[in-house]
Amino acid sequence: MTARPRRKEQGRWSIAFLSLPLVGRVGSDSCREPGGVMHEDPTPLLAMLAATLPTRGREATLDPAAFPCQMPSMNKQISAGEIDAKTSPLAAEVQRRRTFAIISHPDAGKTTLTEKLLLFGGAIQLAGQVKAKRDRRSTRSDWMAIERERGISVATSVMTFEYDGRVFNLLDTPGHEDFSEDTYRTLTAVDSAIMVIDAAKGIEARTRKLFEVCRLRDIPILTFINKMDRESRDPFHLLDEIEKTLALDTAPMTWPLGQGRDFVGTYDIATGKVRLLDADGKTGDLRDMSLAEIAALNPTFDPPTLADELSLVQDACGEFDLDSFREGHLTPVFFGSALKNFGVKDLLDAVAAHAPPPRSQMANTRKVEADEPKMSAFVFKIQANMDPNHRDRIAFARLCSGKLTRGMKVKQVRTGKPMTLSTPHFFFAQERAIADEAYAGDVVGIPNHGTLRIGDTLTESEDITFLGVPSFAPEILRRVRLMDAMKAKKLKQALQELAEEGVVQVFRPVDGSPALVGVVGPLQLDVLKVRLSDEYGLPVDFEPSEFQMARWIASEDRKKFDGFVTANGSSIAEDLDGDFVYLAKNQFYLDYTRERAPGIAFTDIKDVKNKQAR
Repeated sequence: MTARPRRKEQGRWSIAFLSLPLVGRVGSDSCREPGGVMHEDPTPLLAMLAATLPTRGREATLDPAAFPCQMPSMNKQISAGEIDAKTSPLAAEVQRRRTFAIISHPDAGKTTLTEKLLLFGGAIQLAGQVKAKRDRRSTRSDWMAIERERGISVATSVMTFEYDGRVFNLLDTPGHEDFSEDTYRTLTAVDSAIMVIDAAKGIEARTRKLFEVCRLRDIPILTFINKMDRESRDPFHLLDEIEKTLALDTAPMTWPLGQGRDFVGTYDIATGKVRLLDADGKTGDLRDMSLAEIAALNPTFDPPTLADELSLVQDACGEFDLDSFREGHLTPVFFGSALKNFGVKDLLDAVAAHAPPPRSQMANTRKVEADEPKMSAFVFKIQANMDPNHRDRIAFARLCSGKLTRGMKVKQVRTGKPMTLSTPHFFFAQERAIADEAYAGDVVGIPNHGTLRIGDTLTESEDITFLGVPSFAPEILRRVRLMDAMKAKKLKQALQELAEEGVVQVFRPVDGSPALVGVVGPLQLDVLKVRLSDEYGLPVDFEPSEFQMARWIASEDRKKFDGFVTANGSSIAEDLDGDFVYLAKNQFYLDYTRERAPGIAFTDIKDVKNKQAR
């Protein structure tokens, strides 16, 4: 390396580097050039320059430790929030995205809240910048016939809309435990979640289970305490239950004024203003009100008591901290009534302001940052027959990085084959629109004919697979009895498609006996029966199986694994991916077999990315 001093003044030098010989050494003290060339430790050179170059007026100091190549901050990847939007349109678009799910125990008001959020969002469906038609404002997130008949969600609905300069991807998950697998997979695709709690019931079993899944993935959670217009528990008791049951700090953002019939609105803790529930059931604007004016709203209100309560909230309750929230240690709490559309706007504004933009995603070889230029995505859900007039099949993919453009070619990592994204869609429940462009954080639907499966990774060229999309062992195993034996081939195809969608799991015994279907709960069997009848014209019934349990098996010893499969042929089946499964009659048989099969691993959870040793 040769250097020539260009200017000297006040202990500083501007050095023009004339040539850089490519003498490389890889190590912690070496410096990487943008082109990837590794250079020797620059410290001796800098020390020499400090000792020999003259100064004007005072002794020069040049700290070798301050050399940019030695600064850890120079080696870190710049986040999207640190990039000037003028120089990085991609980063600016990524920063606009908010992808979140709504979780709760059944009947806590999750789907009602979803529709009210869409109402505030204006029911805008993205197709470039095209708004949805006016009559789509009435679209329900529960679009299946069985969902409308039973009043529950049985499948995750994806809705994309725009509000206040942000693009929201809202995923309404099933609340019933029988559809937990769909919910767990959905939570792998979101960056934050809204936890809905019934004000009268507090933390329920399903809420606790879903929260633990969010905690495992460090998903930030906003809490909405619903149904304040009905008789409910004391708000302080609800906050205390959240903190003790979930080990999660709380920071109330609003506070209810009254409960049940006496509920008149909420107090905004940050501004000290009040939002009232108007007589016609609509939400009013924030306004300044004195305690006397608030107390005058209801004869049961006592001004001193009200003053003490609000003072206690401000002094004793935790304050909101953005870093603690995004790390998953604190939840902001909002009170309201989804049915009366109250408190929903405050919640949506909080998602826009505080929920994180698309986060980095862990792959098998590295961590993928959202603001990387190359597009990557993973499939977390398959939905077939959304349009009854067409036998369509949509793969829902979460974009993890870069920009998707309609017509672009991508690589399906599992098969290594290229595919063209000719008609990607944005969804608004059952409705859809062509997505000409999509960015990291967006959820798009990709029409296909069985090419894509849950867990598949799509990239522009890189061979990576995203981690964490699970499959769970079923708790109920049944054989399907077909009313018309002439339609056996059609039934096989139907079960294949529904298994790829994740409605059920299908196990095909290696001894050639009829296939079994596995589900988490009995309600899934009802859904399977209805869908086989309505969508495929196949009336079926279910028969008990001699097997009650299924466990995936694997071994690092190929010979030992093959020997186990041969010795237990009547209890071995293959799943949708061709992985071997051991079928047990009960827990005793499973434990007995496990004890006598050292070296064979039995698991009840399978990551769809992990290949078994066989």
